[in-house]
Amino acid sequence: MSADSLRHHRPFLAFWSAQVMTAGGFQVLTVAIGWQMYTLTGSALDLGLTGLFEFLPRVLFMLQIGHVADKYERRLICALTKALQVAGALLLFAGSIGGWLNRETIFAVAFLLGTARAFEMPAMQALLPGIVPAPLLPTAVAAAASARQAAIIIAPAIGGFLYAVGPDLTYGLSALAYAVATGLMFALPQQKPQGGAQKATLDNLLAGIRFIRSRPDIFGAISLDLFAVLLGGATALLPIFAKDILHTGPWGLGLLRSAPAVGAIATSIWLAHFPLRQRVGRTMFIAVAVFGVATIVFGLSTQFWLSLAALVVLGVADMISMVIRGTFVQLETPDTMRGRVSAVNGLFIGASNQLGEFESGVTAALLGPMLAVVLGGVGTLAVVVIWMRLFPTLAQRDTLH
Repeated sequence: MSADSLRHHRPFLAFWSAQVMTAGGFQVLTVAIGWQMYTLTGSALDLGLTGLFEFLPRVLFMLQIGHVADKYERRLICALTKALQVAGALLLFAGSIGGWLNRETIFAVAFLLGTARAFEMPAMQALLPGIVPAPLLPTAVAAAASARQAAIIIAPAIGGFLYAVGPDLTYGLSALAYAVATGLMFALPQQKPQGGAQKATLDNLLAGIRFIRSRPDIFGAISLDLFAVLLGGATALLPIFAKDILHTGPWGLGLLRSAPAVGAIATSIWLAHFPLRQRVGRTMFIAVAVFGVATIVFGLSTQFWLSLAALVVLGVADMISMVIRGTFVQLETPDTMRGRVSAVNGLFIGASNQLGEFESGVTAALLGPMLAVVLGGVGTLAVVVIWMRLFPTLAQRDTLH
């Protein structure tokens, strides 16, 4: 099967479409939640706490998440978790219609969504290698990433404009997107792991952590992303930048959230046609450094167009790093371990994103949003330098597998 035949491969098309709907639903929901929370409380800390509540399930259920993905039918896991996200969006819809939506309800829904996404991610990641042949996995990873980024370009802008009409419309659209993604899961072949985790013993559940620790390149790549994005993440503060610094409305927030995806999808399309094959370690480190520089530029900018441009560059850099990391982690992990390894990887990604949002909220509350973002970008550059010394084989890595 050639790379072009992915376009006619029905299971992959269903997987790709589900990625579009899931990412779109989440992005629409994120714009609405962020703007509504900041409108209700005017607190940078509450924006950060929203990210913290979404992250907590990854810690509380970390050992069970990977075990579930390696023991039970993965397609069904994905369908159930997407259905749970439908319920979260409908709860926000009802609260908006009824006028009783408050910060506590938003925190509760964030925890619910975080739980669903925590169980969903390793199962979705482990599904892909069973859908396409190994030689096409780098192309499929990039193509799947382009699906998410396509949704991230369009969905936040739609969500921002719809929110200006009424938040209930935004929450309703999100619920619809999640419902479509739930249905698409049943177009995929059943995929229950053979010979994987059978008992939820502590030793078995910790196997994913031991596996990653035994592979320095995998551990270095995952931890690089953790600390770089943890320090450099500014997405939680976008409502503050949109409203107080760049002086736009919810439509401006939607465009700001879309901007990284513009760079990311252009990059993913390029990588799908021209996969990275050489000097992948050095390329990944350069990409993370560019991510840090773009974060600094965004933090210093008071012009809407410059802020958008910085976020586009940030998206380019993040996509390059993500494709390299995601591809070689999957290629070097046996199928019976993919769920547990993906669960640990999901914990790291969740820490870098949601816990990074909490860190940004706390720092912004103490130092102000602009200084918080700039210091985060500087911290990302420092992480790149330190990790190149700690993981020299990763920096010198030439191929993905």
